[in-house]
Amino acid sequence: MWEKVQETVQFIIEKTNFKPEIGIVLGSGLGNLTADIAIEHEISYADIPNFPVSTVQGHKGALIFGTLGGKKIVAMQGRFHYYEGYDIKTTVFPIRVMKYLGVETLIVSNASGGVNPSFKVGDIMIIKDHINAFPDHPLRGHNDERFGPRFVNMNEVYTKSIIEQAKVIAKAKNYDIKEGVYYGLQGPTFETLAEYKMVRVVGGDCVGMSTVPEVIVARHMDMKIFGISVISDMGNEDGIADVNHDEVLKAVQAAEPIARDLINELVSKL
Repeated sequence: MWEKVQETVQFIIEKTNFKPEIGIVLGSGLGNLTADIAIEHEISYADIPNFPVSTVQGHKGALIFGTLGGKKIVAMQGRFHYYEGYDIKTTVFPIRVMKYLGVETLIVSNASGGVNPSFKVGDIMIIKDHINAFPDHPLRGHNDERFGPRFVNMNEVYTKSIIEQAKVIAKAKNYDIKEGVYYGLQGPTFETLAEYKMVRVVGGDCVGMSTVPEVIVARHMDMKIFGISVISDMGNEDGIADVNHDEVLKAVQAAEPIARDLINELVSKL
């Protein structure tokens, strides 16, 4: 893994001569944040050594380098999911690469099913914590100390100071932003009603199929982390019947202007 990461990093440096300080993972329907970036370089995943290729509708599949809010950033326009058939270490490979390109702060976004009864479709939730229910772990196996320690302290996975900054921004702009716990499952099926109920019982506010492995690896490498989740469907008797990927994309796109504005403002203050 170390050699592959360094090979990929070297390729990107030679292509771009660009050192980002913030990394952003753009989830389902949020790829249009790139319209706000003063883009200097764009590299297709297919052209990057050791990178997998995104196979999900709504995920373009490119690394974007440029400036956002006065900060040098690299954005993943499309992520990799365990349910696509990749092993879990492959899904988080780009996060490893980001770190060695210079990224110290990671911003992640996703779409999720809400289980908190106070939520509604289109809400944006700041992720304050997560529950990992993936069947594999990105740190399982031999630990390379060059990346990080064998046992990682997960007490404050999502950086509290950044969360507070985001809440101040949201309040000033009169945005009704939620806060809660993201429950990560492997997918690709949407959850059954019984599974939605389970997620709520064990302490989740929403449930999705990404983000958690990425965040674990970022924490392993001592990166600061901020995450948001757009509630794209509700896991209750009324909402579960019509959930499908097209409906998810529609809900996320409707919430996108607020999500984009929040991230723009936050990046400028980091």
